[in-house]
Amino acid sequence: MTETTTPQARPVLSPWLQGQLTTLLERRGHAWLLQGPSGLGQYTLGLELARAWLCEAPTKQGACYQCRSCHAVDVRTHADLRTLMPEALALELNWPLDEKTQKDLDDKKRKPSKEIRVEAARDMVAFSQQTRSGGSTKVVFVYPAERMNHVTANTILKTLEEPPGECRFVLASEAAHQLLPTIRSRCQTHTMIWPSEAESLSWLQTQGVPAADAAVLLCAAGGRPEDALDLANAGLKAAIWAGLPKAVLRGDVGAVSDATPSQAIAMLQKLCHDLLALRTGGEPRFFMAADLPAAGTVNSLTQWSKDLMDAARTSEHPYNAGLMFEALVARAQTALRAKD
Repeated sequence: MTETTTPQARPVLSPWLQGQLTTLLERRGHAWLLQGPSGLGQYTLGLELARAWLCEAPTKQGACYQCRSCHAVDVRTHADLRTLMPEALALELNWPLDEKTQKDLDDKKRKPSKEIRVEAARDMVAFSQQTRSGGSTKVVFVYPAERMNHVTANTILKTLEEPPGECRFVLASEAAHQLLPTIRSRCQTHTMIWPSEAESLSWLQTQGVPAADAAVLLCAAGGRPEDALDLANAGLKAAIWAGLPKAVLRGDVGAVSDATPSQAIAMLQKLCHDLLALRTGGEPRFFMAADLPAAGTVNSLTQWSKDLMDAARTSEHPYNAGLMFEALVARAQTALRAKD
């Protein structure tokens, strides 16, 4: 019996991603580096580019979403697509791990790696040398590319420069400056486009974010629409974010206690950034100016910023999260209550 699959409709990409995909498909090159800050869609664009390269009936706008190749990408079983990701992220995004790695994790011999392991890079090199399963090309998708350490990056270097046969690469990065110059020099670079505020707000509302929350959450995400959607999906409401500065000034630990330690530090870093910007004649980036109290001095806020960076280095391994939240808010109060 012949296996049949249900055809899928082409997903509606955001206008700024669709335009970039169309442009990239018109250009030649075996290796692309998609670079820009988080929240602009590098993962989505990278996967759609890989899907279109593998598609049996691609269009100028991207993959057809009807063929066997497109279905195989959807169910993460395409024989000619290899992803290089940190194991923790691959599990989060439902990409399969090799049998040995999965067994090690299931047996709790170790925790999922947060870097792209050199063993995965070596497997990729072997993959690039294998015969294609039947399509016209093979694709390697690396995300986030900055999670390769020097050993891993050097392992893929020769294959990236001179891939055997028809093998193409798409690297997506949210911190391209951390990549080895030798990696960057072997790729054609595409800098992600920032959508306009109107485009971002319209898209957020199509994703189910209430209009009353969209503008504040987009601000909280620094203008990055996908990060704003992540905040909305995490349950953050506009009123909670707007009230954060004054809640911290009051010493309200509850203002950050629903977050993880890393998230709490990131929230306070945004508050510190905006208060310091106001103190030095700049414009706030993450909060509405009306929601920010006139608090702190340049010296106190600068020192607080340094303390938050120190705290971020150990935030994933707190001895006691509750005590850490109390310490973070107490330190914030000290900075905000300082007088000139």
